[in-house]
Amino acid sequence: MGVRGEIFSTKVAVHNRTYFFNVKENRMGDLYLNIVESKNRETGGFERQSVILFADNIEEFLTGFDESLKVLEKAVREKRRAGHPGREKPKQTEPGDTPAKSRRVVVRKEPKEEKD
Repeated sequence: MGVRGEIFSTKVAVHNRTYFFNVKENRMGDLYLNIVESKNRETGGFERQSVILFADNIEEFLTGFDESLKVLEKAVREKRRAGHPGREKPKQTEPGDTPAKSRRVVVRKEPKEEKD
């Protein structure tokens, strides 16, 4: 185990923001996902926001997240059809650069044992 119970960490840089996805274990042995957004302040320094999702709640979170993504994707398609292209992706700066592949992490809960 890594620093402060860290099991896995990755980051995604998008424009002026960086997102960190950290899988950790607390002192009680509970696993959780810590999502941190870090962005530059106009006055200097960074502003950080954090969301913590315990493994036991991931399934419910993903249900709401998936529903929200469907609505978002539909709204984007409708805007594009109406002539509002939205933000365009930045041009590649170096030959051979490829855009980051999207990833979906699925955490499966172990079935709870039934008590007699």
